[in-house]
Amino acid sequence: MDGTTLRIDTLTGPALLPHLKELARLRIAVFREYPYLYDGDAAYEASYLARYTRDGGAIVLVRDGEAVVGAATCLPLAVETDAIRSPFEDHGLDPSRFFYFGESVLLPAYRGRGLGHAFFDAREAHAASFPGIAYTCFCAVRRPDDDPLRPADYRPLDGFWRRRGYVPYPNLVCHLAWREIGGTEESLHELSFWIRPLGDAPLP
Repeated sequence: MDGTTLRIDTLTGPALLPHLKELARLRIAVFREYPYLYDGDAAYEASYLARYTRDGGAIVLVRDGEAVVGAATCLPLAVETDAIRSPFEDHGLDPSRFFYFGESVLLPAYRGRGLGHAFFDAREAHAASFPGIAYTCFCAVRRPDDDPLRPADYRPLDGFWRRRGYVPYPNLVCHLAWREIGGTEESLHELSFWIRPLGDAPLP
C-alpha cells in the first residue's frame, strides 16, 4: 500500500459517533456506482450507520489526513436485521456463529492500493475476538451478465473474494429494498451470500 498519509483504524462504540455524517456521505457517493445504483439520503444513512456503534459492531476507517476516504462495516449476524439474518435461520444455520460484513466503500482515487485486503483483515480480526464465532460472511448484489446498465469497464469482485477464502452460496439469498438512481420509489434487490470459515471450522 502506498500513501504515507493514509491511516486505518477499527472504531467501535462512541468513537464512531463523530464520523457518522462523513460516512453517510461516503456511502451515498460510492453506492451510486454499479452494481448498486443507489439513490440514498444523508438522514437515512446516518441512522443506518448508528447501529454499528452498539451490539459488537465496528467500522474500519481509512483516513487521508483528517478526511475519511473509505470504510468497511461489520456486526454479529445474530443482531442483524431480519432480512439479513433469516436466510441463515431458514437454512438451519445458527446466526450466533456468524459475523456479518455489511459493506466496503472506498473513493476511486484510493483503489488499487491494497485497502480492500486491509478492510477484510481488520474485520476478520474483530470477528475472531468474539467467542463462538466460526464464520464471516457478506452478501453481494445479483445482476444479470447482460444487464444493460452494466458499464463496459465494470469488473466483478468475485475473484478477489475467492482469493480471500470466501465461498459463494448462491442459494442463500436475501432481498433488500432501495431506490435506484432515476427511480421514484424503492424496489427489492436480490443479494447472495459468501462465507469464509475462521480458523479450521468446516464450511457449513
